[in-house]
Amino acid sequence: MTSPAILPERGMGDRISAAFWRRPRLLLILLLTPPVLWLGIVYLGSLAALLLQSFYSIDEFSGVVKQEFTLKTYAELFRAQNLDIILRTLLMAILVTLTSAVIAFPIAYFAARFAKGRWKAVFYLGVMLPLWSSYLVKVYAWKLILAREGILTWIADHVGGGPLLARALDEQWFGGSSLSTSPLGTFIVFVYIWMPYMILPMQAALERVPVSMLEASSDLGASRAQTFRTVVFPLALPGIIAGSIFTFSLTLGDYIIPQIIGNSARFIGLAVYQFQGTAGNVPLAAAFAMVPILIMLVYLWIAKRMGAFDAL
Repeated sequence: MTSPAILPERGMGDRISAAFWRRPRLLLILLLTPPVLWLGIVYLGSLAALLLQSFYSIDEFSGVVKQEFTLKTYAELFRAQNLDIILRTLLMAILVTLTSAVIAFPIAYFAARFAKGRWKAVFYLGVMLPLWSSYLVKVYAWKLILAREGILTWIADHVGGGPLLARALDEQWFGGSSLSTSPLGTFIVFVYIWMPYMILPMQAALERVPVSMLEASSDLGASRAQTFRTVVFPLALPGIIAGSIFTFSLTLGDYIIPQIIGNSARFIGLAVYQFQGTAGNVPLAAAFAMVPILIMLVYLWIAKRMGAFDAL
C-alpha cells in the first residue's frame, strides 16, 4: 500500500500569486495605482497650481503677488507686446509644422514603400541618430553653421554666392544681421530639431496603407495625383496629425532655440522663462503658459472632429 503524496507547503510568494490569479482586478489596481498617483499629483497637480497662479495678479509698486481672484493678468495678454509674442509663436509653430510635414512625407513614403531589410535599418538609424545627441549641442552647432563665419558662408563663397549672401545679410532680408540671430535661422533650427518626430509617425501610418488599394486605384484608371489625393493622403492623415502634435506643441513651448538662435526674440516659452525668473511676475508667466495648453486643446478637438485619430 503506497502512502499518499505529500504536497510541499506553499510559500508566501505562491500564496500571493494565487490570490492575484483569483483576483485579476486587484493586480490591475496595484499596478496602476503608482503611475496614476504620479500623474494625478505631480502632473495634474502642477497644472492646477499653474492655473490657479494665472488668476492672481502682481502689485505694480511692491512686486508682491496678490492672491486674489482676478482676470487682470489674462487681460494683460491682449496688450500689443504680449499679443505680438503669442501671434509670433503661433505663426512659427504653424510654419515649422507645415514645412516638417512637406519634407518628411517623401522620406517617410520611401521608407514605408521601398526601404527593405538593411536599408530600413539605415533609415531608422539616420532618423533617430540626431535624437541621441544632446539638444544643446545640436542648437549650438547650428548657431556656428548659420554664423557669418560658418560653413554656409564658406560654401556660398566657393560657389560664387558669397556677395549675394553678404548683401542679403547687410540689408536684413532675413530679419537680422546674421542667420544665426534671425527668425529664418530660428525656423531652420526648429525644423531640423523636430523633424524626426514628424517622420516616424508618418512612416508608421504609410506602412499601414494596403498595397491592394493602390493597385485597385491604378486599375480603375486613377492617376498618381488622384491616388495620392483620394487614397494615400487620407490613410496617412493620422500619422501626419500625430507628428504635427509633436512639432506644433514643442515649438509652442520651446525657449532655448529662440534664446540661442533667435537672439532672444520673444516667444511664449521665453516669455514664461523671463517673467517667472528675471521679472518675477509669476501670474503673468502662468497666464502665458496656459496659452499653449489652450491652443493644443483646441487643436486636438478639431483633429478629433475630423476623425484623424480613428486609425491611430
